[in-house]
Amino acid sequence: MPRLHVPYIVEQDEDGTWLAEAALTPDIFLQGEGETREAALEDLRTSITQATADSGIPDQLVIDLP
Repeated sequence: MPRLHVPYIVEQDEDGTWLAEAALTPDIFLQGEGETREAALEDLRTSITQATADSGIPDQLVIDLP
């Protein structure tokens, strides 16, 4: 199974809900939410899995920084 590394951010909003967000491509933004940080990340993983099943895995550019 291919492995995809996706940068993400996780924040808790003012009502206590955790939100996890990631950009799969410049045009595809995905979000997950949950009562805990872990639940939000799991919801985001599900969204990413569904998006890649629908659209395919995007090309990646890897750059080694000095």
